[in-house]
Amino acid sequence: MGIGRFAFTPILPMMQEDGVLGVREGAWLACANYAGYLLGALAAMCVEVDQRFAIRFGLIATALATLGMAFTGNFIAWLALRALPGFASAWVLVYVSAWSLERLGNAGRADLNGTVYAGVGTGIVFAGLACLAVSQARGGARDAWLALGSSATLAAIALWPIAGRDSRSDGSSAPSPTIPAREIAGFWRLVFCYGAFGLGYIIPATFLPVMARRIVSDPLWFGWAWPAFGAAAVVSTLLTAPATRHLGNRDVWILGYMVMAFGVLVPIVAPGIAGIVIAAVCVGGSFMVISMAGLQEAKRVAGSRARLLMAAMTAAFAAGQIIGPLLVGGLAGPGDGFNAALIAAALPLLCAAGALFVSR
Repeated sequence: MGIGRFAFTPILPMMQEDGVLGVREGAWLACANYAGYLLGALAAMCVEVDQRFAIRFGLIATALATLGMAFTGNFIAWLALRALPGFASAWVLVYVSAWSLERLGNAGRADLNGTVYAGVGTGIVFAGLACLAVSQARGGARDAWLALGSSATLAAIALWPIAGRDSRSDGSSAPSPTIPAREIAGFWRLVFCYGAFGLGYIIPATFLPVMARRIVSDPLWFGWAWPAFGAAAVVSTLLTAPATRHLGNRDVWILGYMVMAFGVLVPIVAPGIAGIVIAAVCVGGSFMVISMAGLQEAKRVAGSRARLLMAAMTAAFAAGQIIGPLLVGGLAGPGDGFNAALIAAALPLLCAAGALFVSR
């Protein structure tokens, strides 16, 4: 999922260097991925699918679509090839979360929840380092898509025998007691707060390497922004997972929003490479922590209906992602600056943190 969903970010500057697209075209490709993610989340919420099939399908579809980007230069085909892994990776997130959180909880190993969500950051680190290696070898965007798509395909094949193994029904199809109106309101609060997360993180997550490239032309330097983002996601998720047992999921979620908002605004105050690195660490160090805390909170409050609430939250997240790149296209300042879009991304994060704090 880390490769299929996020490889586009470090490859975007390479595609710009190759002259095949600009910032606005890049925003449209990003939106295609996020639209697919939205559809995948809605499908996970509305259609009952075997967990093992959903996880396997998501892995293979994500890998093959990433590989397919290397074999065409048609923009319409690119839109389709970015939409498919979005759809598939939404299934992966929802179904792997429901599957793994239940199994780890039943085994008394909730301390390993962090390793599940650290996988996304690991894929991001790998994608960033692979793109650096391709750039240093004088390769282009097509070479990067080929390398990452092949790697993702091999990983999906290796995971095929164990993906969703020993899965059981999460109980969402069984009759459930009537949910009180107060709890339903609480569910919607989680959904909207998670949607603010999608809008808040996606602008820096997509365009940080582009911003870095404008400051430092040497790809060896600006290319490190994305591996730093992924490494922060891995380390923070592993370190924060035990804290959720002491602070609670919701408090960790709030702290994650505050750190992310700070990271989003840093490039405005410090518009140099140091600001880009701080932003990458703050946003990268909080985005999977927020995912982990939010989805664990969904599991806690929704019980047997956890998969449905997770899917609804993921759909809201995807809607926020779609709005984010469009904001970049609409708010791009002189020279395609990002300041107005960064401010627009930080505001919903702060509002959502306030809403979660009040509901504690």
